[in-house]
Amino acid sequence: MMYRYQEWMNGLHNYDDHIILSLHFCMYLRASLQTHNALNRVFEAMEQSSEIKLPNHNRLLHAYLHFEALTEHDYTFHCVTCGHHPPVVLMDLHKKGVFNMPVSDIQEPSEGYTGDVNIEDFWNAVSLEMITHAFAPSAKRNQFSVQPSFDFWAPWIGPFTRKSDVVLNTEWEKVHRSREPAEISEVSFTEDRLLNEVMKMKVDLVRQLCKETGVDHTGSKMDLILRLRDEIQTRNMYDKIFEKIWGASGGWAVIMCPCGVVYSVKFNLRAESPRDYMDLLFSWKHYITLHYIWQTLLSKATYNIYDFARGLATHGNLRQPEDLPFTPHEGRLLQPTEENIRLAKDKKISVSLPWLVEKKMPSDVNGHPVTGSSKHYVIYDTLHESNTKDEKDFLRRINLVPELVGRLNSQVVEQFFSRMERNNYYLNMMSPASQVFLIRSIIHHGNVKLNEARLEKVKKGLGLENISFDRYGRATIGILFFFPVFVLFLPYLKTSAFNLVYYCRRCARAFFGILHWYNSSDGRCSDSTHKCGSRFVTV
Repeated sequence: MMYRYQEWMNGLHNYDDHIILSLHFCMYLRASLQTHNALNRVFEAMEQSSEIKLPNHNRLLHAYLHFEALTEHDYTFHCVTCGHHPPVVLMDLHKKGVFNMPVSDIQEPSEGYTGDVNIEDFWNAVSLEMITHAFAPSAKRNQFSVQPSFDFWAPWIGPFTRKSDVVLNTEWEKVHRSREPAEISEVSFTEDRLLNEVMKMKVDLVRQLCKETGVDHTGSKMDLILRLRDEIQTRNMYDKIFEKIWGASGGWAVIMCPCGVVYSVKFNLRAESPRDYMDLLFSWKHYITLHYIWQTLLSKATYNIYDFARGLATHGNLRQPEDLPFTPHEGRLLQPTEENIRLAKDKKISVSLPWLVEKKMPSDVNGHPVTGSSKHYVIYDTLHESNTKDEKDFLRRINLVPELVGRLNSQVVEQFFSRMERNNYYLNMMSPASQVFLIRSIIHHGNVKLNEARLEKVKKGLGLENISFDRYGRATIGILFFFPVFVLFLPYLKTSAFNLVYYCRRCARAFFGILHWYNSSDGRCSDSTHKCGSRFVTV
């Protein structure tokens, strides 16, 4: 790693000429965060074990953030298996990851703001705040402090995945824009989720919530909930109740590949909606083939998975009617006819998407670079597909796609949030800028760890020293003696049988995953040039 600070060659990091950290200690703090330990707890443990009083713990935390801000990270946010443009993605919201800030404190966008934000300018400003903590007498008096605002608040999308440095953040339209009639019927899901959280609360807490939001607080728990349901239809009341339950900010949304690598993260200022995910997708360079929705929303790959698939498809198509992002059939797998719905219910129909296995040739116009397909679907996660009441959503079920049944690990999103939730106890206490900076850092180092483990496994299995990457950022294997370069393995498979490497030692063919017999039914190499007939060796 390279450090842009004067003492790094001596193994030291100078924070403010008073607090000087060893680089080894900085790396230890980084590892502590990866194992869900708040740095304050690390400092307390050090004090107890050494019986030495450390400097102010908050200053030490800022010293670590200062170190990370001055460390040269690429923040590529991409998977070595799926590359920069994954064909299949999963999306969800970490609703409990919030920072406490009243909605009224969020600055309104400047006049003429169109939703475009320069992602590099924003994150450089956040990094600059982390650096200048060393020179400011206090965080409140830091003139480089970054406060949440609608016109200068950006997500993070990897540099090779995003369309350009200018990305979308149209959260202010959640407040200042009326919904289209076609969209109104699709957004009740968000209100229902909020009411479900109220249902879980004890009656005393519900009564207190009614008092704080100006709703009549007399009667039974069900009476209170019914009144809240009537009031929650207005945006102002929705925001009030949301803030009381989850905090002022709206959590943070992610788009991931099925390998568990995060590609995009968006820190919401207000309660979530399909708009948040579409802002991310419209900022991607290539539309995703398959969007797989886990609990709340969708993505810009060929295939996106999200449990509010219908609302996402409706919102996306309304925002860009001249070039519909979700086609055909509004992102459904089949035309929503009564016959197709009946067959889908009875599990007597399937929809093959062969380009998920092998690129479509010739590719469609504006096709995805990996799949070659210009079709974009939105489907439901298996565990949440029964939540919808619309029969047309039977045509969004994953079991209709034979290329995905039993092979897609949709639980990676839940597992990721389960890990990140263990950090909420300290992240939610941080200032907005410090929180988003540290979350991006934690996710980045987690991505790096996953990629390194995957590459090391392949190197060890094949006895290779180096692995190169193709133009789409996918790991490839260069075999000696000018043998061809092969893509590492397919991105969306979960069973160990499909993650094995198949390798012909005689003609140096190596490949992975579902194409393991390479057009050979008997498990022998069918290389068109060598035709050696050797059996494959599983590594």
